[in-house]
Amino acid sequence: MSVDQNTVRHIARLARIAVRDDELEALANELNGILSWVEQLGEVDTDGVEPMTGAVEMVMKWREDKVTTGNLQKEVTANAPGGDDGFFVVPKVVE
Repeated sequence: MSVDQNTVRHIARLARIAVRDDELEALANELNGILSWVEQLGEVDTDGVEPMTGAVEMVMKWREDKVTTGNLQKEVTANAPGGDDGFFVVPKVVE
C-alpha cells in the first residue's frame, strides 16, 4: 500500500491535525516507511506461538476468599471532619 499526499491530507483532517502543504510529501514518506515495516511483520512465521498479553509471563496472585471483620462504619467515619448517619459529609461543589 502506498500513501500519497491526498491520503495524508485526508488522514490529517480526520485526526484534526493542521498540516501545511509543504509538509505533505515528508509525511507521506514517513507513513510509507511505517507501512513497509508493518508489511514485514506479516512475513514473520508465528505458527506455534501462543498469544500473550504482555512481554513477561506472569501468574495472577490469588488471596484466600475469607470473611473478614465487617460493619466498621463507625470506626471508618470516626476521623471524618463531618458525618451524618454513618456517611461522610462533604461540601457541595455543584450548584
